[in-house]
Amino acid sequence: MQEQDVADALAALGHEARLRVFRLLVRAGPEGLTVGEIGRHLGLAPSTLAHHLRALVGAGLVGQERRGRETVNRADFAALRSVLAFVDNECCAGVDRTADDAA
Repeated sequence: MQEQDVADALAALGHEARLRVFRLLVRAGPEGLTVGEIGRHLGLAPSTLAHHLRALVGAGLVGQERRGRETVNRADFAALRSVLAFVDNECCAGVDRTADDAA
């Protein structure tokens, strides 16, 4: 995963409503939820929810599938694991310190 992709994903999750939507979809698992179900769970207006879902889809964290008149939304667990791995791979790797770094 590229640094820009990780930054986009983290930025999308940096909004409280989008984080709530994403956490709900994670709890729903691979079955996902329709837009109406998400709205009922979180009390979000359809237009507001559509805006937040577009951001999550654009960041690659949510996938959507049309089923007739409904759209099923699912957390993309592979994308989430990639974002977490990108950050985790830096854990305790060490940092070279120079005089410039002290400032």
